Amino acid sequence: MTPERRTPRYRRAVAALAVSGVSLVPLACSTRDNGGIAMPTAPGTTSPGTTAPAGSPSTTVSAPVTTVPGTAGAPTTTLSPEDLRLSLVEIADIELPTALAVRRGDPTLFITSQPGTVYAVRQGADPVPVLNLSEETLSGGEQGLLGLVFSTDGGTAYVNRTIADGSGQVEAFDVDPDGTFDPDSGRIVITIPHPGKANHNGGSLVMGPDNMLYIGTGDGGGSGDPSRNAQNLTSLLGKILRIDVSSTARGGYNVPADNPFYAMNSKRNEIWAYGLRNPWRFSFDRLTGDLWIGDVGEFNREEIDVVLADDGAGRAANFGWSAYEGTTRFNEDQDASGRINPVHEYSHEGRSASVIGGFVYRGRAIPGMYGAYLFGDTTSGTISALRIDGDGHTNVARVGSVDTVSSFGEDHDGELYALSYSPGKVYRLAPAP
Repeated sequence: MTPERRTPRYRRAVAALAVSGVSLVPLACSTRDNGGIAMPTAPGTTSPGTTAPAGSPSTTVSAPVTTVPGTAGAPTTTLSPEDLRLSLVEIADIELPTALAVRRGDPTLFITSQPGTVYAVRQGADPVPVLNLSEETLSGGEQGLLGLVFSTDGGTAYVNRTIADGSGQVEAFDVDPDGTFDPDSGRIVITIPHPGKANHNGGSLVMGPDNMLYIGTGDGGGSGDPSRNAQNLTSLLGKILRIDVSSTARGGYNVPADNPFYAMNSKRNEIWAYGLRNPWRFSFDRLTGDLWIGDVGEFNREEIDVVLADDGAGRAANFGWSAYEGTTRFNEDQDASGRINPVHEYSHEGRSASVIGGFVYRGRAIPGMYGAYLFGDTTSGTISALRIDGDGHTNVARVGSVDTVSSFGEDHDGELYALSYSPGKVYRLAPAP
């Protein structure tokens, strides 16, 4: 569903949102020939204010309201000033953190490091390594240990990493009730060939509200989707995949019968959604089940995509790449009729940017943020909040800053965490003092 085709069902659903120093290249990079980012502002609005540095154990962040046009050029509302005050509470130092996950019945935060190690952070203690895959992981640039999620019962950990030939590989490991990983239990779930290029690996893993495993894949790398993978339904690249691992404890997977291309010999049955360049982080709203995606752009546009649960939560959704970069025509030889336009996009304005997808905030610690979608940009370090009003109009404000933000995480209570690729910090988002 495009922003131009809002239905009454859409308006009812989105109304709930309104009330409520390293040598490695950043993982979610875009192809650029310049650097930095300018936050988009509508004519006549204020530009983002300065924010306090994120390096202290507790940093209060405040910024003036900034509104941006919706993707259909519709009028916007504003976020109130009390929404725009966050503290960043440092909870861990971890080398090149890439993902954060929690498991059922366990308050531990499990955090992946790009070179190949999973760390456990327990009740404020220093991080402890619980799984080391560094010898078997190809790491550097955009490659490495990129994703982690747990089974619904918490007894299995799924990791997504780059292997020696450059392919992406999802593996499963047994986890004891006390949170101990069994390194000898590893078995391959799925291997995703990634020929020729080292970038655009995707890497996100999400256990959906339907208990299915969702996997984000990049378009295969290079500039401009040279192999035209994103619109190709015979390729696993440039997609979100959906597989059933619930009855395959010893490895492998089943394809759910309600996948959109199930039993179609001419298409990959694992595909759930397509037309993505490098979906560096996607999530489901834990309250509504809506699917939110941060898709890294090419030369000019970064985008946030959303498909409501009522509209299939991404089932068979085409997000347009590489026929379009955001709402801008890109590869003329690609047909993306029926595509879903982003709910929000922003230009680079002569300075580089790479969007980092986040979460709809459903915690209790920061009431002013409830129902807002929080996302970041790794190059500028900005954290922004996006709301959609009952008419489908979007409004975005800068609410914080984290140096080289690489990912976000959500705990059992709906509280959010921001990961800093450099200097390698993990922060909990908290209300200002």
